[in-house]
Amino acid sequence: MNRRNSLNKITVFFLISILGISTLQFSPLIESSFGQSENWYVGKGVKENTYYTFEIRDAATNQGQPFTMTIYFKEYNSTGQYWIAPTFVVDSGKVINGTLHLSSLDLTALGSSQIPPEMNEYRGSYDTTLTWLSSFAHKPGQSLSAPAWGKIASIGGPQIGPSGSAKVTTPAGTFDTTVISYSKGATSNIYVNSNTPFPIKAETYADVTYKPAPIQYTYQLIGTGTGQPPVPESQIEIPVPPFNLKTPRGTYNIQLLWEPVEIKADSSTNFGIIFTDARNNIVERVTYGYTVMDGNRTVIDEFKNQRANEGTGQFSYTFDSPGPKYLQITVESVTGETLGMFVEAVTFPLIVQ
Repeated sequence: MNRRNSLNKITVFFLISILGISTLQFSPLIESSFGQSENWYVGKGVKENTYYTFEIRDAATNQGQPFTMTIYFKEYNSTGQYWIAPTFVVDSGKVINGTLHLSSLDLTALGSSQIPPEMNEYRGSYDTTLTWLSSFAHKPGQSLSAPAWGKIASIGGPQIGPSGSAKVTTPAGTFDTTVISYSKGATSNIYVNSNTPFPIKAETYADVTYKPAPIQYTYQLIGTGTGQPPVPESQIEIPVPPFNLKTPRGTYNIQLLWEPVEIKADSSTNFGIIFTDARNNIVERVTYGYTVMDGNRTVIDEFKNQRANEGTGQFSYTFDSPGPKYLQITVESVTGETLGMFVEAVTFPLIVQ
């Protein structure tokens, strides 16, 4: 029996024995389309009093968990030559507000932006996802029919440029796009509509030597309109199992399961962990540790040298108070070898009732 089949059986075992799982689906479409013209740059076509909402999943931000970002182009500062853009992020029900100052040259976020500290991580993601193409396409723009826009600045960096056209449908509508591509291990695609200031969609992969390459980031436009968008109120979203996270380098996937699904203070919760590699194969002979933290990430308890010889581990824990908690899982060794200077860990947010 191969490892993938073993993984499937183990997962089914956990799901049957300790979980009830539900899925959510939503996606009404708003039809729209735009014709393509010759040149494009990040920021082309931006207009005052318009907003754009994106769903983003970035491996370098919030452990690769999805969040939404809405950018509202409120007004243009002609003296500083930047857009004043109130922006809000919604992540797992939590809303974070700030105001970005976006350069008229390429919509990069300027140092004068007025944002709270908890928004810094998302501003960094904005720079490396929605405006990443600004390194190649800023005013006055790049031709959408050019053979290439340049090379990515890395050792053996691949060429990046237009590779064809595609009609793309997202929750914001249907768009005619030019596909901007580059290949290194896997082919990454960014879909540009010539009349829209940000790309409509992106699917990019990490530069690694193994296959399949893990996702570096993905995003898609899910809403756009005129006028100031309503800012939602923060809501507590209670995580449900199975909860999957990748370690920062994408080397391991860690799946957390627990029963009962509703975690209660002063009651024992049974946790199960499944360790797999980037190819989704079970990782054997794992030694791991787990750390329990409160809502401020202050350590409550820490346990090391836990065994998961067949790639699965189990433990029980009783939280002594309700509220937000964090459970960090750290891979200490694999097949008897320590990980050296690399820290392979993930942190699961939990709600105790």
